Amino acid sequence: MDRRAFFLQAFRNTGEKVVKLCDAKANQQAAHWIRPPYARDELEFLLACTRCGACMEACPHEVIFPLAVRLGITVAGTPALNLLHKGCHLCDGWPCVAACEPGALRKAAEDAEAGLRPFARVHIDTEACLPHQGPECGACEGSCPVPGALVWDLCRPRIDPLHCVGCALCRAACIVQPSAIKVEALARTADVA
Repeated sequence: MDRRAFFLQAFRNTGEKVVKLCDAKANQQAAHWIRPPYARDELEFLLACTRCGACMEACPHEVIFPLAVRLGITVAGTPALNLLHKGCHLCDGWPCVAACEPGALRKAAEDAEAGLRPFARVHIDTEACLPHQGPECGACEGSCPVPGALVWDLCRPRIDPLHCVGCALCRAACIVQPSAIKVEALARTADVA
């Protein structure tokens, strides 16, 4: 290996390690928020998002909000979903995605075949859910737009993680305070696993 090839290889190896470190750091931070549907992986998302706010303006249910400056300059102003207080309605035509000109939110051709990738993890706290403790409820029944995601075992709701995309409309319908339906970022779930 000549000197030039050696330095080129060293530069590539260093570059790959830097990208991997940045990717890991971005994913670690992403455990604290939930990006809108069809968001690219976190590092790609941060590189593509111009903080223009078009996705927020396009959301008819005002579920998308800008992250605060206190979370860091790299993510300040980027869009996230407020799934603790609202649910994503999985709108026809995906207006938030369509409004994203830089492509930070992007529905790729392979997404049309595979369907919507989950963007959050939702589960039921059976210690807080009324039907799991005895009384009838059913407030969340019929709230889920994804077939097979919210299923009923007799009179008790259960979320099927194979079908749930994390829209949290069931959480929005829950009448228990604090909600018996928990939602968390996928990155946080990956850290736990």
